[in-house]
Amino acid sequence: MVAFGREMKDIKTQGIVLRRTNYGEADRILNIITPVGKIGVMARGVRKPKSKLAGGVEMFTLADLQIHQGKSELGVLTSARMVRHFGEIVKNYELMQVAGTMLKRVSVASESVDSEEYYEITKNVLEGLNDGMDVRLVETWFVLNLRKVGGEELNVHRDASGEILAAGEKYDWNNVDEVFVRHDNGEYGESEIKLLRLMSRVDLKSIGRVKIEQGIISRVYDIIRIWEN
Repeated sequence: MVAFGREMKDIKTQGIVLRRTNYGEADRILNIITPVGKIGVMARGVRKPKSKLAGGVEMFTLADLQIHQGKSELGVLTSARMVRHFGEIVKNYELMQVAGTMLKRVSVASESVDSEEYYEITKNVLEGLNDGMDVRLVETWFVLNLRKVGGEELNVHRDASGEILAAGEKYDWNNVDEVFVRHDNGEYGESEIKLLRLMSRVDLKSIGRVKIEQGIISRVYDIIRIWEN
């Protein structure tokens, strides 16, 4: 998490709330992911009915924020203007569960690794879920890129023997060694490997513009679920 220093100043940034904790009678402590990392702020009076901050710090909302940095570890939120509310997520309980789990994972990951990439990952997945993208693709992209920032990359280049994964070959996935194993009747092939490589290189919106067969999506998603477990 980004630590505030002792210098007094105001910070303007965009952000997405990862977590909200009620404090006192009307305040909230917010953990927000921003382009410079995760920050903690105090939103004073935000739970009051006429609070001008409330709309900008709802869950699943991208907002323009102004934060006053004082001597405390927590900044004080002085302005919050909604840029985009991901309302389609809120309408769907299953999407809310998926999105909520992703926000929790970003919150945990950003405690140990301070990277601007977490903001882009969070923004990408909320946009994808809100815009009706296949949830399996969103989850696959999310896991690949979240773990990549943390230093864990799926091996999509060489098989168990150290040979380059080749076009026309078939593979199974060995989750113990986290590697593809060549097999004549393997479940995975060139299409799945190409998609996994693409997902670790481009943003989610670009993935959404690619026509992908449902079977390939299912098989790639299966690999990620096995890798996660």
